[in-house]
Amino acid sequence: MLSFIGTIIVGLIVGLLARALKPGNDSMGFIMTAVLGIAGAFAAKYAGIATGFYKDGDPVGWIASIIGAIVLLVIYGLITSKRTG
Repeated sequence: MLSFIGTIIVGLIVGLLARALKPGNDSMGFIMTAVLGIAGAFAAKYAGIATGFYKDGDPVGWIASIIGAIVLLVIYGLITSKRTG
């Protein structure tokens, strides 16, 4: 349970970091940034553990979470930009 809550907290921080590091202008709000950050953190955590790149709790999980969140932010940006024109 603590690992789950920890991943959510990391995801919130990672979402904000990913948004700051990703080039371009994002018009999404705090909630969407947080949701994508949390999703990126969970995706990167479980993908990294499943592939054996690192164990649960390793510091490299932060880096993977930031990369995962940036990837989700880019995908989200591509999807929303195609809808708006």
